[in-house]
Amino acid sequence: MDGKIETTIFEKSQNLYLYIPPHSSHPRGVLTGLVFGQVLRFRRLCTHRHDANAKFKQFIQRLMARGHKKDDLLPIFERAEINATKYLRRSEAESKQMAKNKWKQSRKQVFFHLQYHPEDPQTREIQKLWRNLVSDPPGETPLCNLTNGSQERVGISN
Repeated sequence: MDGKIETTIFEKSQNLYLYIPPHSSHPRGVLTGLVFGQVLRFRRLCTHRHDANAKFKQFIQRLMARGHKKDDLLPIFERAEINATKYLRRSEAESKQMAKNKWKQSRKQVFFHLQYHPEDPQTREIQKLWRNLVSDPPGETPLCNLTNGSQERVGISN
């Protein structure tokens, strides 16, 4: 219109919208991540706000058709809208700095992978052992505070 490109979301007619039902054993954060991602996607790709709002309504209806309750969904959508607004208002420099900080933080993480066995200890037991023996042993210098002779930190971050 008027020499400008306008965009919206295309959805295939054969899409069944089989979103995760509320009784699934997925962590609650999966639903939150789905909503946050879709809200941001709608805001970024729809030229007109009324178009994005219509997509929100459809999305809520589809989640409700899968068994989710509107009262549970609305607070997630409200937080997602705030998050999308903040994200879209960031300058390119802010976005690059945040990505750099996130990358740096990810380099400080330790992942401990074990092949599953039914007789293995529970995750919380492994985490407790890690805290008590490695990351923050009682009466010892925590691993994150270890330094070399020049006071440069050599430990890992919690």
